Amino acid sequence: MFNKVLKLFVSISLLASLAWPAAFAEEKKAPAPSPAVDLAPNAMSAVTVDADSGTVIFEKNKDAKLPPASITKIMTMLLIMESIDQGKIKMDDKVRTSEYAASMGGSQIFLEPGEEMTVQDMLKGIAMASGNDASVAMAEKIAGSEQAFVQMMNDRAQQLGMKNTHFANCNGLPADNHYSSAQDIAIMSRELLKHEEITQFTGAYQDYLRKDTPKPFWLVNTNKLVRFYSGADGLKTGYTGEAKFCLSATAKRDNLRVISVVMGEPDTKTRNSEVSNLFDYAFSQYTNVPIFNKGDSLGKFKVSKGVQPEVPLTAEQRYSILLKKGEAGEGIRHEVQLNDNLKAPIAAGQDIGKIVVYKGDQMLSEFPLTSPVDVQKAGFWLLMKRSAKHLFFID
Repeated sequence: MFNKVLKLFVSISLLASLAWPAAFAEEKKAPAPSPAVDLAPNAMSAVTVDADSGTVIFEKNKDAKLPPASITKIMTMLLIMESIDQGKIKMDDKVRTSEYAASMGGSQIFLEPGEEMTVQDMLKGIAMASGNDASVAMAEKIAGSEQAFVQMMNDRAQQLGMKNTHFANCNGLPADNHYSSAQDIAIMSRELLKHEEITQFTGAYQDYLRKDTPKPFWLVNTNKLVRFYSGADGLKTGYTGEAKFCLSATAKRDNLRVISVVMGEPDTKTRNSEVSNLFDYAFSQYTNVPIFNKGDSLGKFKVSKGVQPEVPLTAEQRYSILLKKGEAGEGIRHEVQLNDNLKAPIAAGQDIGKIVVYKGDQMLSEFPLTSPVDVQKAGFWLLMKRSAKHLFFID
């Protein structure tokens, strides 16, 4: 009898105890060795990264704050895709064009006030034709106004750690206090590419809008690399007189997906040539070693005092590391390190640990892990019931 009372006391004490959060210093991935020559000599700023790990392969003034022109629309497309994932909008939803959206100059798909298009067609217009009007129409659909949407853009940039970015509009038209950097553009490009279906829009060379009308509108992708560079399937071009010619491009060969960003190029020919050089270097020199594929099981994590005491954890994306070709891949190992004493309530997206990849004793890379769901705090009676079950059914 005494042993049972003691077990009950210990169980209740544990339920009442405080959970101390695990604290660890944020580790940074070491950049890959840079080439001996400048592969983008005409760019004001440039960076090439491995899309999976974020490892920097090439950099040149990558943190310089510069006008991004229509590369801005990568963040616009990211918020659209996230709104779809969250169930706020659907691809076949109709989007009505306001007077304000229709008034946008520059690159456009010539929306008329009151004209309706599906989210899918608006995405085509943004990704392929760089439609300023379509961008504003989607901003108003999601947030109610472009101003509210721009606030969402800046909030998301802050969440992603984009330290050298501030948006003033959703399409990249010239504006005061509107800037980004090659590194920040690579960050948001990586995030957009987590939505794998986006490349069906960014990677298409041509398509049509208003197909069922007497005057279908022919779309030709402003990013010519999707046609002329093997493996290229995105992402976004940009040009204004102030920004000059910019591009965030991505290409995939075998297991390796690369993102190259150039800003301030003198013309489209030079821009495309220098991005091709960056791609050629990355694909010739590096390979990608997968750790987990999207959807792979990572085990479970325990939540103290949670309605769900254990939560299954799966890989939200593909996790891999970048190695120089010819570099020995032996000795690569990984650990899923979960924070100790995770305590309810836990919000979806809250940090719960990390995946750490080692070669021998050397840390090569790490990836943060977040909770896939909200875990509410359990009520008193559920906790008591759980304690009683523990008391009477554990050997």
